Amino acid sequence: MEATMEKPKLQREHEWLQQLVGEWTFEVEAVMPGGAPPEKHKGTESVRSLEGLWVVCDMRGDAGPDTSVMTLGFDPRLGRVVGTFISSMMTHLWIYNGSLDAAGKILTMDCEGPSFTDPMKLVPYQDVIEIKSADQRTLTSRVRGDDGKWTQFMTSRYQRTR
Repeated sequence: MEATMEKPKLQREHEWLQQLVGEWTFEVEAVMPGGAPPEKHKGTESVRSLEGLWVVCDMRGDAGPDTSVMTLGFDPRLGRVVGTFISSMMTHLWIYNGSLDAAGKILTMDCEGPSFTDPMKLVPYQDVIEIKSADQRTLTSRVRGDDGKWTQFMTSRYQRTR
């Protein structure tokens, strides 16, 4: 017997994610622990839609063989934006669970990842996407310390090229 599935109804969050679709350039500034000077990199990102339900973000950076893939979608059952992030620079699979702010400008995604001080220990992180305009957005990353305070360590500024 063949099962049939109806395409899910698109929600506000699905539509929000479609703003990311397109071709982008980005500049990253990362502040690493230990007081080292900030690292700066550039790259490109190509974002495509999977039938309006998911976006797939393929990124290429200029810091050596630096490629990564982010997937984002909305799960109506959970009422949350969900997704993943993988990178050629690490072995950790990041699992996102996030939500939009009331104004519909900022997507905050919670996840866990290796601690900067003890890679065997997982600690809370947040990646935050903010829509600045139709052609500009930012992605900031922060980690929560043992003291409960968030420390921002990376900012990426995106500019749409197509």
